Amino acid sequence: MGHEIAQVALMGGFKTVILNDLTEEIINKAAIKIKNSLERLESKGKLNEGYTATNLMDNLVKEVNLEKALSNADFIVEAIPEVMILKRRLFEKLGKFAPNHAILATNTSTMSISEIASTSGRPDKVIGCHFFTPIVVLRLIEIIKGKKTSEDTVKIVKEICEKFPALQGKRLLPILQKESPGFIVNRLTITTGLYLIWLLEYSREKGIPLENIDADAESLAEIGPFAKLDYFGLDTTYNVMSYFAEVLSPEFSPGKTISNLVNNGHLGKKTGKGLFDWKGGKLNISKTEKAGLFNVELFMAIQLNEGCRLLEDKIVSGYKIIDDTMMAGMNLPGPFGPGKRNYEKWTRLLEDFVENSGIKYLKPCKLMKSGDFVNMRK
Repeated sequence: MGHEIAQVALMGGFKTVILNDLTEEIINKAAIKIKNSLERLESKGKLNEGYTATNLMDNLVKEVNLEKALSNADFIVEAIPEVMILKRRLFEKLGKFAPNHAILATNTSTMSISEIASTSGRPDKVIGCHFFTPIVVLRLIEIIKGKKTSEDTVKIVKEICEKFPALQGKRLLPILQKESPGFIVNRLTITTGLYLIWLLEYSREKGIPLENIDADAESLAEIGPFAKLDYFGLDTTYNVMSYFAEVLSPEFSPGKTISNLVNNGHLGKKTGKGLFDWKGGKLNISKTEKAGLFNVELFMAIQLNEGCRLLEDKIVSGYKIIDDTMMAGMNLPGPFGPGKRNYEKWTRLLEDFVENSGIKYLKPCKLMKSGDFVNMRK
């Protein structure tokens, strides 16, 4: 996602945007992706007045040496894999090499900002900026405070992120005052991963084609849940589920099928094979036959329950921000709109599924069962 973040920084008018990675080859490939994307947007009249792909690319600096890349930086965004030890090691270097005033942001989608910040030597200047891909399209950037993040850091980062354009409109920038694994959107979506992994193992055991289960979910999204796992990368799923297994519940284990695929290097679209085959980077499956297994209401019930947990834990003050972030980050409706009418039915659905699956983490919480969340809109 690093090149996408660099692109919106260029489009936002920042005069020097520095791209850094492990090798010059990686950086050059990223720069080509940025150039091609900017040229497409220019041809469609989507760039701000006075901007062209050429003059924006003039503001891009490619630098493979990390210390040089950081030497004059004011705002730094990390976008490396979701592995805590890698992030801690990088932030130790960022804290050492970056100017004293520089703000260090992590694009982590799930992890503790405070733990990432602990090696930086400047936890007051470390913050979470969780972008949603495609970054140039989707409006959402979750801003997450660590335990020691200063209010000045939050203020500056909000002002910076407001300058990043999005094709779908004005940026939505919810600020989380309290850390939570997965923050808002990924807390809900990763928890539904418990259901998907159960379905995955069940389908393997029963010999049910995964495309038939994806066909069940057509009413929820254009791309099915298992195709989406492949699209984003099974290594990403493996890493975030493993992290949730560590910090929330062992029941978030990524399961045998995904673990075996990752261990064998089959990561989905990026490697050409995962849960499905991606020949030429394209998915060619038939969704004409449905399995009748994927329950959209159960999927939403899981999200409603997890959203209620966020309210119980005071991660957010009201459910409207949860629904808004789901729409801005995933182009999917949040669970509270329909949940206000269906929470009693969905509670029973969850209780039945917990009994059937044995996944105790999904047991309905008190706020969902009572329906008291309906009075917590803001």
